[in-house]
Parts: sequence; structure tokens; C-alpha cells
Amino acid sequence: MFASLSDRLTSTFKTLRGKGRLSPADVDATVRQIRLALLDADVSLPVVRQFTAAIRERALGEEVSKALNPGQQVVKIVHEELVRVLGGESRRLHLAKNPPTVIMLAGLQGAGKTTLAGKLGHWLKEQGHSPVLVAADLQRPNAVTQLQVTGERAGVQVFAPEPGNGVGDPVSVARRGVEHARARGHDVVVVDTAGRLGIDEDLMRQAADIRDAVQPDEVLFVLDAMIGQSAVETAKQFDEGVSLTGVVMTKLDGDARGGAALSVVTVTGSPILFASTGEKLTDFEVFHPDRMAGRILDMGDVLTLIEQAEKAFDAEQTAKLAGKVERGEDFTLSDFLEQMQAVRRMGPLKNMLKMLPGMGDMKEQLEQFDERELDRVEAIVRSMTPAERDDLKILNGSRRARIARGSGTQVSDVNGLVERFTQAQKMMRQMRSGGGMPGMPGMGGMPGGMPGGIGPGKRGKGKKAKNQRKGSKSGNPARRAAEEAGVATRAPAAGSGAAFGLGGGEDQAFDPAQLPDAFRGR
Repeated sequence: MFASLSDRLTSTFKTLRGKGRLSPADVDATVRQIRLALLDADVSLPVVRQFTAAIRERALGEEVSKALNPGQQVVKIVHEELVRVLGGESRRLHLAKNPPTVIMLAGLQGAGKTTLAGKLGHWLKEQGHSPVLVAADLQRPNAVTQLQVTGERAGVQVFAPEPGNGVGDPVSVARRGVEHARARGHDVVVVDTAGRLGIDEDLMRQAADIRDAVQPDEVLFVLDAMIGQSAVETAKQFDEGVSLTGVVMTKLDGDARGGAALSVVTVTGSPILFASTGEKLTDFEVFHPDRMAGRILDMGDVLTLIEQAEKAFDAEQTAKLAGKVERGEDFTLSDFLEQMQAVRRMGPLKNMLKMLPGMGDMKEQLEQFDERELDRVEAIVRSMTPAERDDLKILNGSRRARIARGSGTQVSDVNGLVERFTQAQKMMRQMRSGGGMPGMPGMGGMPGGMPGGIGPGKRGKGKKAKNQRKGSKSGNPARRAAEEAGVATRAPAAGSGAAFGLGGGEDQAFDPAQLPDAFRGR
């Protein structure tokens, strides 16, 4: 969703970078590209005209001419206008002073109303409410059964007195559903209504009758983001028929161009309250216009990422891990497994990475990332015993072969994971001891490498890139100086049995005075 629009807009803004002043021609060219990008995204023409006119007026005004960086100021203006088009500030559900709060769902058939009812019920339950779903869609085949199954998965009660499939009065079911909620102490009622393949008089009359019967506090229009500009016209007709109070966007995880989301608020005047982003019950979130505008402009959505992390990570486990770090204990594969499981509860890794600023330039790499690699890593770790996870030094050849067989991988895969994790442990030890981040200039060098983090294999071509003969002097100037001075290097002593360079013999003190003058600033 919004991928094409995001690419077009970010490409347009690149031409503005580095310009100390924007001429009217620069502004016109930028506005023209924005207009084409919005039209290509299937945004309604009146909305495009209003949007680009506001940007042009502000871009030619004093706020850009007096800005230190006019290009960034134009990006800021576009971001603010996107937020305005998407509804401005986030709006929460209006809850009734005297429960139950009644929420009526309306929309065309196939928009995902029944699935959304389950997601909304699950979300309300997480917020501390006691919702009930009312099966008032008695026309679509098996709609009642679908809602019952969805409600069971969500752990939410479903009121379904009629079998559906053309049997029963939906207006009576909706009215009795509210009475049932009031009698059983439910504080929120979600009424799932019938839809059609298109707008017709019978659909509007039935929706209006249900609205009059239950007097809903919220009438939410479920909008399929995949159907483009026609969705806006449909929303407008529903607004005229039943007086919408809000919109819920579904199928935002698809490849739709996003025009419906950018048009519906302006056309109907109803804010977008929620967004459905997948098939799972948890793929449901409150819609934040400012965050969505940030995603479109490749500014990321760190706040949503933080909120998802807070839900996925267990506070007790996090505190336990922090305590281990404070005590100087090693981060083990058991800890890694717990953290990886928490990360995976947040959803696909691709989606999380896309919420980081500037990830639009790495779109191809993200698309090539195989989520199954995480499955293989988890399988390898789970094939280890608890003792092996906590002490990698006991992993001999036979143990690694057993782990490879148990995880359905190769021994080389096990070796690679162990080696990478061991290097990560070394890095964490060095950071904990105040050595800084290995390989970062000014924060400690890479062990066994040149200052500034350039390790072996990073030297230039020609004579300097030739392989060192056995017994020759080191190609590292600092190490060569140490060898000439007779000072032992930091490598483990031969035959010490140290695995991956950890442990082993005693390191002798390194005397900087033994270095050549050039390395001591002389």
C-alpha cells in the first residue's frame, strides 16, 4: 500500500536537495510531479487539485523563501498537507455515557465487515471492554457461521439467534442484540450488517432501519482499499443514507495504490478510525494520520513500532535480561530464543523494518529477505539442549551433527550460527567493559585489525594485498611494531584450546611506547 506513491514523492524531493533557493519554476515542477504521483495513486481529482494548490501557495510563500533549507521545508509542507488530507488528528471511538456503546458496521459485500467485527471485538477486549458481536447479516450465505467462528477465535461472545442464509429479520436481531448486551452486562455492541455487490435501494433501506432501531453511537463504514476511487463514491452514498461517523480501511496490506485512503476523509468528512493490515486478528491498529503520512514520505513510523514492541515483549523477561547484563553475565542462546520469539510476535520482520526511517532505499533488499531464515535459526537453537545453549564451548563435532539432523539443516549452518553468535558475545563483552563498539572510529578498534575498524582482508590491491608468507612480519603496522619489540600479540597462545579466540592464555600488557613515532602523534 502506498509503495508507488511513496517512491514517486521521495524521488521528486531528491531534486530539491542542496538548493539554497527555490525559484517559481522549481516549485511548479515539484507540484507537477506531486500532482502526477497523486493521480497515479488513484486519488480523487478534486482532492488532488485542493492538495496541490495548498502546497504551491505555501511553497511560494515566506515560510520557504526564508528557510535555511528550502527543500526540507517543502517536504515539511507536503507532510503537513498529507496529515490534513488524512484527517488531521487521530480520533478515538465515542463511548456512550450509559453502556452499552453500539457500533454499527456498514459497507459493500466483500469489504471484510465480518472479519473486521472479530478484529474490533478482539481489540476492544484488549482495551478492557466486554464486547458482544451481533450477527445481523442474514442474507449472505454462511455469514452467521463465519461471525461465530471469528468470535470464538477472538474470545468474544456472539449473539446469533437466527441461522441466516435468508432466514430472519435483521432489524429485529439488531434490536434484540442490544437488549441482550444490556441484560448480560456487555458494555460494547458491534452490529455486523449485510452488504451488497453494489448500492441499491433495499440495502440502504435495511441499513437505515437498523440504524433507527439501535440508535448507534458510531456508524463505521468498512472501506476496501483495493477498489480505488469507486470506494469514495460508495462511501459518499452510505454517508447520505445512514450518516457515517467514521471509516475503517481494510486490506491495507495489499498492493492498492492508496487513493481511497487519501480521498475518503475529504469527500465524506468522516475520519478514518482504524486500519486493517492483514488476515490475523491482531493485524488491526488505530489509524494515525501523522504516522501514515510519515510512512508515505519514507520518514518511518517509530511510534507504532514502539507500541508493537511494548505489546510483544514481556516486561518480566526484559527486566531479567537487563539484570544479567548489569551483573556482567553473558547473553546466551536461551536469551536469544526468547527475544526472537518476542520479535516475531510483532509480525513479519519486513513490516517492522519498513517502519524505520529511510528504508525506502532498501526496498529491493527487504523484498528479497526470506522470513523462513528465522525459522531455520529457531530450529537450530531449539535442537540444542539447555546446557548447549548456555555454553557453546561444549559443542563438539558430534553434537553439531546431531543439532543439524534435528533441525533439518547442514552442519555448516550450525557452525555459521555459532560463529556469528560468538562474535556477538565478544562485542557485548567489549562494550560492557568500556571498550566501545568494535570497528567504530574513536570507540575502540577491531581486535586484531587496524585502527578505525579496518580488519584483515580490507587492505588495498597490489603489493599490500599479497598473502603473507609463513613466518613473515604482520601486514598490520601496529602488530608488526609489537612483534619487532618482542611484545606478545593479543591472539591466544597455540595449544590453549580456546574456541573462536575466546579464553586461552594470559594476554601480556601492551606498551604504547613500543610503537613507532607515527603512531604516537610525533
